[in-house]
Amino acid sequence: MSLGDEHDATTGGYGGSGQTRTRLPEPSGDPYGGAHRPGRRSSSRSLVTVVAVVVLLIAAIAFANRGTDGTPSDTTTANKPKAAATAPTGTKPVQSYAAGIPTGFAHDQQGVQSAAANYSVALASTDMFDPSRRHDIVNTVYAPEVAPARQAALDNAYSDEKFLTNIGLQKDGTAPTGQTFVSRVIPVGTKVTAFTSDAATVEVWYTSLFGLSGEASTNPVSESWYTTTYQLKWTANDWKITDFQQKDGPVPVGRDQQASSADDMTKAIQEYGGFTYAR
Repeated sequence: MSLGDEHDATTGGYGGSGQTRTRLPEPSGDPYGGAHRPGRRSSSRSLVTVVAVVVLLIAAIAFANRGTDGTPSDTTTANKPKAAATAPTGTKPVQSYAAGIPTGFAHDQQGVQSAAANYSVALASTDMFDPSRRHDIVNTVYAPEVAPARQAALDNAYSDEKFLTNIGLQKDGTAPTGQTFVSRVIPVGTKVTAFTSDAATVEVWYTSLFGLSGEASTNPVSESWYTTTYQLKWTANDWKITDFQQKDGPVPVGRDQQASSADDMTKAIQEYGGFTYAR
């Protein structure tokens, strides 16, 4: 982020289980390959026979597609599809929380990516505009030796009345009456570019929602895309940020979708919660 730190003052940017189904092949033409059709006098008997055959066929296919443990069987591994992950990782992302922020990340590449993603969310939240919460966040995500300097810089940036006015907030950092302040980051992906047991460099690609939702808003909620590169170190049994750099993009092509109403946007922000991110 900018703002001398995680937030860009001009643009608002910031520094699952499935079910297995068996699909039967659809019949093409005569299901019996053109076999002799009985006359009308035996039509009822033929109908009963057809129904019985179909039922048995369905049961046979269902049985053949199940293994001894109730899962699809596979006797030929050559054509077996690759398993799709139902969760970001098999490693539990965090063991604890501090000031509402995930902490206690694993001491490996998965852990440092999870830390970077979750710290991005905290540093871009509306809590950064509240002095008390901002101090909690800074002291949680930054390494002890850099936290005081970052806190001073952030206090200066987030108390700038001109900046607050430009983004539509009041002097105390709150939204005007009848409006909802939106500041949220959604990580899309992470990448480790350097790693040792003591330090790592991680890139976090994310989309940012920033602005004010409400009928009288002059700064409506907009979407932006950024990549922030974090330098982190292993200290006190956790990953902590020591430095970062932010750049624009990659930015996808926007689709021709109608923007939601201020009311719909406000409801979405209030009703949809965020996630603990893992890798």
